[in-house]
Amino acid sequence: VQLQASGGGLVQAGNSLTLSCTASGRTVSSLTMAWFRQAPGKEREFVVGMRWGDRKTAYTDSVKGRFTFSKDNDRNTVSLQMNNLKPEDTAVYYCAASKLNPVWSMVRTIPYDYWGQGTLVTVSS
Repeated sequence: VQLQASGGGLVQAGNSLTLSCTASGRTVSSLTMAWFRQAPGKEREFVVGMRWGDRKTAYTDSVKGRFTFSKDNDRNTVSLQMNNLKPEDTAVYYCAASKLNPVWSMVRTIPYDYWGQGTLVTVSS
């Protein structure tokens, strides 16, 4: 499985940005998909994830109500719509995939086997 992320950039606080991640080698409908991010000097953190088989998503608290995760099976792509961006959202964002289909509560903690190359999001104040 290969993942190709895109869509990062520089935006002002309060604006929006959409990240996309296209998978090859396996359909996203059979993968648990997630976005992680790593801010400068910090550890990588889980942002949002959706297990395959349903569209129930798990968001980290800091992005709830602002970020929306979606999956397009026809395009084999997942997207992350980020609204009302804040300077603290500045990070390299990574899409990730797993063949596991965990219980929903475990989406954020399972090991992800496949990672995209990362795309930088910079939010200026």
